[in-house]
Amino acid sequence: MPARGSKSHRPATRPPRAKNAKKKATKRNATRQSSKRSAGGKAHRWESLPDHRLLDTRLRDLNLRIEGTPMEARIERVYEELDARGIRVRPHTWLSTEWFSPDGIPGVGVPFYLAHPRLVKLERDKMFEVEGASLAECMRILRHEMGHAVCTAYRLHRKPSFRKVFGSYSKPYPESYRPNPSSRAFVLHLDWWYAQAHPAEDFAETFAVWLKPGSKWRTQYKGWPALKKLEYMDELMKGIRDKAPLVRSKATVEAASRDSITLRKYYARKQAFYSQETGDVLEKDLHRIFSNDPAFRRNLSAAAFLRAERAHIRRTVADWTGQFQYTIDQVLSDIIERSRQLNLRLALSEEEARVHAMLMVAVHTLSSLKHRISL
Repeated sequence: MPARGSKSHRPATRPPRAKNAKKKATKRNATRQSSKRSAGGKAHRWESLPDHRLLDTRLRDLNLRIEGTPMEARIERVYEELDARGIRVRPHTWLSTEWFSPDGIPGVGVPFYLAHPRLVKLERDKMFEVEGASLAECMRILRHEMGHAVCTAYRLHRKPSFRKVFGSYSKPYPESYRPNPSSRAFVLHLDWWYAQAHPAEDFAETFAVWLKPGSKWRTQYKGWPALKKLEYMDELMKGIRDKAPLVRSKATVEAASRDSITLRKYYARKQAFYSQETGDVLEKDLHRIFSNDPAFRRNLSAAAFLRAERAHIRRTVADWTGQFQYTIDQVLSDIIERSRQLNLRLALSEEEARVHAMLMVAVHTLSSLKHRISL
């Protein structure tokens, strides 16, 4: 997310002002020079550190930049898509702790870890996946976030027609939402039916589907109420074609270059956010697959079986549900611990147990069909 952990819109906060402008400028120049050296191919000093030492590094001390990374080419690609549609705004980008576009600023924050392969590896080790690492996923997220930025740049959310089509932009953001997977009133773009989270997300998701080159949205959404939103988007974008943006702020919010949080604390917060408890109903479900009957005492323990299948179950359930692998792994941890406490052993063949275990984990992960808005 965002979408699976993809934080998209929130009130902007003013960057802290330096007490000494000259001192701030000197520091900024020094950082810029350091970043240029890094982008030029020289290794960062922290690249070779083991995880336990790297985790004590502050984000600001990573000296990261987008220039010279694969992310730069991906951003340029979405700029070309905007140009091809006659949208004359190039939302600026900066490295932050997550994907988002702040209210009032037509720009996009990009997760810092996408700026370096060592940090991509750390993210995967800690969270089991890297949101935006693949080209396809990254472009989906970028198109979504650019939708927010374009909305801000042209103040489209202030139009009465916006409210009529998407709902109230000023509606408070929920901490979580319950999507209706069968609804055809929303486009399908990012995971977890993210367009249903908030009117602002509905707009951004619709924009992303509209923007994608070669998108056959008229055919794909024929007969869906969501088609009216796409047709509205098409007319709305024609109205701003070749027009200069109304909002041109280049401010950055929660930039990694100013963030004093350590990687250790960052991941502690992120892991806590995506953790999820399972209920006591587990015991009944576990006994459908495993047993503590003495007749099965020579069979493999449920805990050992689940640990061996853990990675496969986690990936498969993530594909089924669209949930974060970290969240699923927390559910698995609870299931493994509970099966150990109950001294359960396999009561089915391993093949049958594997299928039933995946279904059980999926059900418990989606028990409330409730998805949290990203940090």
